[in-house]
Amino acid sequence: MLRNGPDTFGWVTILLHWTIAVLIAGLLVLGYAMTLPSIDPVLQFDLFQWHKSFGFTALGLCIIRVLWWLAGRHPAAVAGLSIRERQASFAVHSLLLCLTLAVPITGWALASVSTLDIPSFYFNLVVIPHLPLEKSAVAETVWTTAHAILAYGLAALVLLHAAAALHHHFIRHDAVLVRMLRSRRS
Repeated sequence: MLRNGPDTFGWVTILLHWTIAVLIAGLLVLGYAMTLPSIDPVLQFDLFQWHKSFGFTALGLCIIRVLWWLAGRHPAAVAGLSIRERQASFAVHSLLLCLTLAVPITGWALASVSTLDIPSFYFNLVVIPHLPLEKSAVAETVWTTAHAILAYGLAALVLLHAAAALHHHFIRHDAVLVRMLRSRRS
């Protein structure tokens, strides 16, 4: 089933979820590695370009994910969840969607305002144009800080999300995690 059902996620949602999850995990690790003080400058340049390429990929998929979410049906909450749990779930999912957009956008803004003016090569195929923002050291500091804070916030939220899914699967034995692992006909 491609589309979400009344109580299940469809394959499009599942594929987008896990692809974005893997991309974000990789981007967080790559983002940390490329800023290590002892890194070789040539390797660092390559890692920055890979980080930007995968970041643009994540941004594109996140835009598709948000549009799919806005246009589609949403499965009902798993039976047995309290109102507070449903509200928390909605809040965390909403924040995840917002941050998966905000983190790559702030990264794009950071690359755009950098006084180094280094092009963003998308997998060495095309150059992604910079956003029309003024380049300055102050702007670069602001966008660097925003990108880092939002990325750390996203990492924390992803860990919370994963912990909640594992709690539901192993402790509560409900279908929260299972329905994001496979699609079933309703």
